[in-house]
Formats: sequence, C-alpha cells, structure tokens
Amino acid sequence: MPHPLVTAAELAALLDAEAPPIVLDVRWRLDAPDGRAAFEQGHVPSAQYVSLDDDLAAHGAPTDGRHPLPAPDVFAETVRRWGVSEGDTVVVYDDWLTYGAARAWWMLTDAGIPARVLDGGLAAWRDAALPLEPGPGTPRAPGTVTVTSGLLPQLDIDEAAALAGTGILLDVRAPERYRGDTEPIDPRAGHIPGAINSPTVDSNAADGRFLPPEELRARFVSAGARADEPVGIYCGSGVSASHAALALTLAGFTPALFVGSWSQWANHPDRPAAVGARP
Repeated sequence: MPHPLVTAAELAALLDAEAPPIVLDVRWRLDAPDGRAAFEQGHVPSAQYVSLDDDLAAHGAPTDGRHPLPAPDVFAETVRRWGVSEGDTVVVYDDWLTYGAARAWWMLTDAGIPARVLDGGLAAWRDAALPLEPGPGTPRAPGTVTVTSGLLPQLDIDEAAALAGTGILLDVRAPERYRGDTEPIDPRAGHIPGAINSPTVDSNAADGRFLPPEELRARFVSAGARADEPVGIYCGSGVSASHAALALTLAGFTPALFVGSWSQWANHPDRPAAVGARP
C-alpha cells in the first residue's frame, strides 16, 4: 500500500501523470452532512463527490450505530461506480478536519484498494494556489476492481467492552462528551467504562495537517498505547475514529476500529456508561 498521506503539490503532479489517481471529495460535516452544493462550488479537478451517509455507511437500526458499514457487496459496487479498476490508486479529501476523508481511506484500505489522503484537505489545495473546478463533476466509466473486505482490525461491541478492561481502548471524542457533560446526538451521555480519552482533533496541527509521526506516537504513548498491546478506538459514530485510525497508523500502531462506537453502545440500555474524567 502507498504512504497514507499525499501533499497538495504531490497530488497536483500525480494528476498530470500518465495514470492519474481517482480523486474522491468526501464533503461532510456534522452540521452539513450533505456536501454536494459545496462540492459543486469548487473541487479538485477530476474529483467525484462522495456522500458519506449514502456511500460510506449503511442505514440500520439505532442499535447498529449511526454509521454502520455497508455490506461488502454493496460497497464493492460503489467502488466500481467510482471507476476503480485493478492497479488504480484513490486519493480522498474533505474540508473538515479530514474526518470524512479518513472514513473513506479506512474503508478503501480495509477493502484492499490503495488509498491516500490529501493532508490538510481542500484548505491545503487552496493554500497552494491550485485550481478548483466548479460543477457537478464528470462520472467515470464503471471500474472492474475486485474488492475484498476485513483486511483491517475491527472490534464489535463485546470486543470493545473486553478491550477496555484488558488493553487500551481510546475514546477520541471531545472531552466534554467523554465526561458526559453533554451529549447532543446520542441517547445517553458518558463513555465505555475503562476507555481513555484522547481527542483525535489533537492529532492535527494548526493548519489542519497531521502532526509528524514522532509527535503522534508521543501523543498515543502518553495516553497509554503500547506497541505490544492491542489499541482500540471509537468515537460517536465511527467517522472521527477513522481519523484516529489514520493517525495511529502514521504513528506506527495497528489500531482496531469499533465502528459502532458510542452511538451503538448508547442504544443498548444494558451496557453501562461511565461519566467523569476517569476511565
């Protein structure tokens, strides 16, 4: 697999190459989940718009969480709709903290598709004074890639509960949600008992790019992560935890993602909820 990150200058050069990557724009944020209008105002040339809610998530019961993974065969059809064939590399980006792009990166990597993330997102592209393309984008001819699934470590709800007691389970939400001071989305406040708070937004530098690998590693080690122990991660719905998965990967860890995250846990009344700053 290629290095997970690509700079704006590197992407611009790749787009001028003989075999350019397929570019996906995952314009999504909590307060504006439908990013198509923003995409049509201006996007990286050749990019295709990706709906996180429709293309990168299924629509299940509340007990599945807010963003469960689509079935493997459904995601395979989506990937081929993007025009991906054998040997293609995909570059993903967004315009909000790299959360949506990281979700696409994680799913593509889990499916065996070489994927990279534009470090710093659309802001980095703009900062480099590179051109934007308006309009709805041009669909590609369907691809023929063979898609696998399950190549990256995952945790189900029982495994997440167990890891919180036997290893390291990181809750990467904002501290106030971890403590249970507030819960604006899910039915209960708090965190999985034993989980350690390590907000994933702290893995970004002020310009939105990821911190250097050695700084990321220091962050996670200070939170309790160890190379010889499993490291699990969760967030509210499994999206920003994908960002943490990318940060941990850059830092040299092999994280396991609890896709259902707190939105699944909170919808199971039999699961205990811890509150306060302590695990």
